[in-house]
Amino acid sequence: MNAHSTSEASEAYIALGANLGEREHTLYKAITALDEHPAIRVLRCSSLYETEPVGYLDQPSFLNMTVAVSTTLAPEELLVYMLEVESLLGRVRHIPNGPRTIDLDLLWMEAAQLATPDLELPHPRMLERAFVLVPLADIVPSQDSSGLYSIVHTALNSVDGKDGIQLWKTCSWRNDSAPFGS
Repeated sequence: MNAHSTSEASEAYIALGANLGEREHTLYKAITALDEHPAIRVLRCSSLYETEPVGYLDQPSFLNMTVAVSTTLAPEELLVYMLEVESLLGRVRHIPNGPRTIDLDLLWMEAAQLATPDLELPHPRMLERAFVLVPLADIVPSQDSSGLYSIVHTALNSVDGKDGIQLWKTCSWRNDSAPFGS
């Protein structure tokens, strides 16, 4: 485990998106990479949704999903590892909100409030994005003690863009040693 990690595990929520290459395969590779870190365990994954691009529109549709993880990493350490995973999976940042092989966003971590140059928690645009809220609603338990369940469902009732989100398929990622696609 990372020397800077804490001994107490926290539950965190991560949004994943991809619109270049083998989108579904890349999402599963990212989930596997997260789960293979000794201080991160993937707990739940949402269904996969095909979504229209937001912001920069001249690009292919995305596949979006969310995962819940248990981690002993501090939020900043988790973010650093998420950026490493993006890099390993070919993420290049040329156009803001442009096409990408993978995008990982740390959305929420045990109701932590944080504002640094590199990380803001909760994610500042999480409640404005239907492509985040719809999959997030799949995995936040109703008995969530942090208040996230209520926050997500309240925002989901009023957010625009839900009509541009189509269920692609349920998550078939497994937390086991079987390689993806076998």
